Amino acid sequence: MTQNGLFQIALFCAVVLLLVRPMGGYMARLFAGEKVFLSPVLAPVERVLYRAAGIDGKAEQHWLAYAASMLLFNLLGLLITYMVLRFQDVLPLNPQNLPAVPADLAFNTAISFTTNTNWQAYGGETTMSYFSQMVGLAVHNFTSAATGIALALAFIRAFSRASVASLGCFWVDLTRCLLYVLLPLSLVLALVLVWQGMPQNLDPYVTATTVEGAQQTIAQGPVASQVAIKMLGTNGGGFFNANAAHPYENPTPLSNLLQMVAIFVIGAGLTNTFGRMVKDERQGWAIMAAMGVIFLAGVFIAYGAEAGGNPLIQALGVEGGNMEGKEVRFGIVNSALFATITTAASCGAVNAMHSSFMPLGGLVPLLNMQLGEIVVGGVGAGLYGMLLFVVLAVFIAGQMVGRTPEYLGKKIESREVRLTFLALLVLPLAMLGFTALALLWPDALKSLANAGPHGFSEVLYAYTSGAANNGSAFAGLSANTPFYNVTIGIAMLIGRFLMIVPMLGVAGGLAAKKRLPPSAGSFPTHTPLFVGLLIGVVLIVGGLEFMPALALGPVVEHFALAAGQMF
Repeated sequence: MTQNGLFQIALFCAVVLLLVRPMGGYMARLFAGEKVFLSPVLAPVERVLYRAAGIDGKAEQHWLAYAASMLLFNLLGLLITYMVLRFQDVLPLNPQNLPAVPADLAFNTAISFTTNTNWQAYGGETTMSYFSQMVGLAVHNFTSAATGIALALAFIRAFSRASVASLGCFWVDLTRCLLYVLLPLSLVLALVLVWQGMPQNLDPYVTATTVEGAQQTIAQGPVASQVAIKMLGTNGGGFFNANAAHPYENPTPLSNLLQMVAIFVIGAGLTNTFGRMVKDERQGWAIMAAMGVIFLAGVFIAYGAEAGGNPLIQALGVEGGNMEGKEVRFGIVNSALFATITTAASCGAVNAMHSSFMPLGGLVPLLNMQLGEIVVGGVGAGLYGMLLFVVLAVFIAGQMVGRTPEYLGKKIESREVRLTFLALLVLPLAMLGFTALALLWPDALKSLANAGPHGFSEVLYAYTSGAANNGSAFAGLSANTPFYNVTIGIAMLIGRFLMIVPMLGVAGGLAAKKRLPPSAGSFPTHTPLFVGLLIGVVLIVGGLEFMPALALGPVVEHFALAAGQMF
């Protein structure tokens, strides 16, 4: 580790922390129905949209109606995207005359972008037309992110309200997320990225002649607009196959910093939105502190592993850290930092190849996703994922002292605990279950590029990334096969929607409860003690489920490397 590396980590953290309160305050006012600075321009547009859709902007929904609306909206989006991909060859804006996307890949991709996963088993510039990129994929980057934020708001209202049957209106929350948060931020960031040298055009690909006289095709397209929302919406799907390692998707160190900040800014701001809406900002800061501690631990483990380098290469007299799979313009610290951010936030964009990380460096992205996208997480999903662990933490604390557990004046009873466990057990079921199936399926094993524990990590990473709705890849796994396209697609659906429905059930039950005044026996949930308890519950409950699998993958590989064996 170097002083410059530590400074860059500190700079990123400082920028994010400075944005938490302004972002959180803006969203709290917006979703409380108050006027914000964009209201004079966008409020008339919002009202027109409600009238056109036949929506009463003041009506609210029971949690079951909220869930049904969300599921219906996402189902329709999935079907439309599937059809766009299947008929890509006859749709406009296809200057490269790319063929229709095969059925299994279209199935996987439509699910991927609907669930905010953006797993890509294809090369963007060689598979997707401009129409598919913009209408099929970029639109989902907005709507899937807005869905996550809307769901987080529903869960926040469960604690900010008392004795009510409603959690808000999904259609109103979705519309305001799109109009007032995602579209304006994406427009500003896209313009900045164009300034940094990112393309934004509809031109055909350019053929260039290299110094050696060979012909090289240079892809073009509406890159900046898609990169902006892929980061802000923690989508992560790359316009190009190399994702944020491609010079057109990430041309400069400044664009790299801006993209990293964009991944965290909304998710971190939502913790402050939570604090403001429950009338106690300290609660939001406590959650942010728990997220921050887990995040920084991951950053320094990954950075330390990569800075330490490969001992077998160093034994040959080659000094320095591990630069394999990394861009020189970003270096070790920004590669390790980006990898930790993108998997902590369930984004999935990458500026380095995670398969090339040292074993312990690759363990950090894996564990980040396996914890359940709770370290900032996907926009909205990170907050409601962490709040599920909060429910579990106060339940455990209550059992230890013999009191009925409560959080923010709401009693946590058996119904909430059962639904919370159901939501939290969805991820290990999909991640570990499908990994076991793939390792027993002969055709699936043919897709591995590496043997031993590294090959195991490739498969585990793929299903972890899919079920966690992250979308990053360990690389090395040839996943564009019918088996992987179908099974990873199902894992993505399970990880998204089978977690959301019980979560909304918890929210609905809590919203209907009365709020109890604090008493001498109340456990304060804004103190360092509670932050420590919450971190412990996350690591023990969320992490121990995966320790045997991690031991078979990156941990074994780490010790094998120390013994002189590589895979």
